[in-house]
Amino acid sequence: MNNWFLYMIRCKQGRLYTGITTDVERRFAEHTENSKKGSKYLRGKGPLTLIMKKEIGSRGMALKIEAKVKKLSKIEKEMFVNGKIKIKGI
Repeated sequence: MNNWFLYMIRCKQGRLYTGITTDVERRFAEHTENSKKGSKYLRGKGPLTLIMKKEIGSRGMALKIEAKVKKLSKIEKEMFVNGKIKIKGI
């Protein structure tokens, strides 16, 4: 069983992108290299900065937590990144 991670990337405009993967470094490289495997949302929004990665465990749990994080407001996401709020399951 692979360990899944939740990660967040900051774009040059300050926007936050949230995703899940089993290999954060590989996935971040795909995003920064503008490869076809990278997110379309992030194309042209560089420079990108990996600001957070947290080990979650199972894919199912990672998907649930990712959905919770994506529903947060920008301010709440910033607070989460800075450790000021917690997400249940992490």
